[in-house]
Amino acid sequence: MNTLTGKTALVTGASRGIGRASALALAKAGAQVLVHYGRGEQEADAVVAEIRQAGGTSEKIAADLRAADGPHLLAQRTRAIVGGRLDILVANAGIAEAATLEETTVEQFDNLFAVNVRAPFFLVQQLLPVMCKGSSIVLLSSLAAHAAIGTLAAYAATKGAIDTLVKHFATELGERGIRVNAVAPGVVPTDMSSFAKTDAGRDFTLGIQALKRMAEPDDIGAAVAFLASDEARWITGDTLRVDGGSKL
Repeated sequence: MNTLTGKTALVTGASRGIGRASALALAKAGAQVLVHYGRGEQEADAVVAEIRQAGGTSEKIAADLRAADGPHLLAQRTRAIVGGRLDILVANAGIAEAATLEETTVEQFDNLFAVNVRAPFFLVQQLLPVMCKGSSIVLLSSLAAHAAIGTLAAYAATKGAIDTLVKHFATELGERGIRVNAVAPGVVPTDMSSFAKTDAGRDFTLGIQALKRMAEPDDIGAAVAFLASDEARWITGDTLRVDGGSKL
């Protein structure tokens, strides 16, 4: 169903994994999709090509979200393409670092918060002038925000911050008719969660899930597209768990 026909969307970190799946799901629903990438230009080209081959409209767009001015540059480039209206922002780009409390360095900690928290915060800020009534923002949270999973304390803290920002953003932007939500995936075997691709990772994951199969990025992309659509028009300020019943 082309429920997003005529809409424009920006998906950060869309060259692979959950971002790629989200971009494809939005395009399948009819949206024009801007595919953001930081370093994976060839992968971003492949996503754009796949969308266009299916009859959709897409362009790639680059920015380094680790840099302090990265969100501002991405917003400028986005506005140059979409003009005066952006209907959907999916702030998916993120990094993870597994380290114990003793092992975590200041550099690791700062990088995690720069990409996972600072970047989406200021991207939302900088794109507000082109978002209006009916626009939707979807942030990426994580199972790690509300359950202890491995040695991910610093990463989990960034996702806890996202859950908090969702509520504040939704409250502040509600008067403008802009909805703000998050999806919280469980363990998904992507490049960022390479442990899940091992036998030990698979056994661990299935052991904490009610549903006994491994997640696919498409499982998360479908939820992102739902929250971005008018089917979710009365949902805001919420974090939707999309984790197969993990850690119930």
